[in-house]
Amino acid sequence: MREPDDIVFLLDCDNTLLDNDRVQLDLRMHLQEQFGAASSDHYWALFEQLRSEMGYADYLGALQRYRNQDVADMRLLRMSAYLLDYPFAARLYPRALDVVAHLDVSGTTVMLSDGDVVFQPRKIERAGLWQATGGRVLIYIHKESMLAEVEQRFPARHYILVDDKPRLLDAFKRQWGQRVTTVFPRQGHYALAARDAAWCEPDITLETIGALLDFDAVRLRDAARSAPTMRSN
Repeated sequence: MREPDDIVFLLDCDNTLLDNDRVQLDLRMHLQEQFGAASSDHYWALFEQLRSEMGYADYLGALQRYRNQDVADMRLLRMSAYLLDYPFAARLYPRALDVVAHLDVSGTTVMLSDGDVVFQPRKIERAGLWQATGGRVLIYIHKESMLAEVEQRFPARHYILVDDKPRLLDAFKRQWGQRVTTVFPRQGHYALAARDAAWCEPDITLETIGALLDFDAVRLRDAARSAPTMRSN
């Protein structure tokens, strides 16, 4: 293992740096225009079914499952192009790339995302985030179960995790404790979603990802709290 960095920033993609709710809305509208409301609803039912099975969003997998049920519908051949060629850079939150550049001055920035092996890296690349982080991109199925692997690839004395999902912030805090600062940008559909009362409060809560420009590395590192006592069964 190489010498650890002082600070590694672990940055989520969807609804953290990129407005994925807007991407889904655009896709929903496109499906309705091209296929009608009933077919669009069927696609999203397959999408949710696949997400419950796989544990991550798989847009292309849902499209393939849809085609398996209707192999004669040639309109589906154009849907993959719509997904892969979507202008993701236009859906970055304001100043998202400025935030990555700002953090990169003080430590090592790493994209840490969940997703499939085709669409998720394509999204990150077309959004400009792959380039912004110098190709330091990790995509897992359940990233909260991959912390040892993250440490092996990017060893650090301290981690700063920026993620829109309180459940994942809690999971990282309980494993890494005071070695990680958890940052919750209150964006997307998780912003107002009901929370488990047993979850750890994020070390820092922001209204927008752009607010990270007001923080330096020392302030972020020093905000880390210890992990609470583990929940009993």
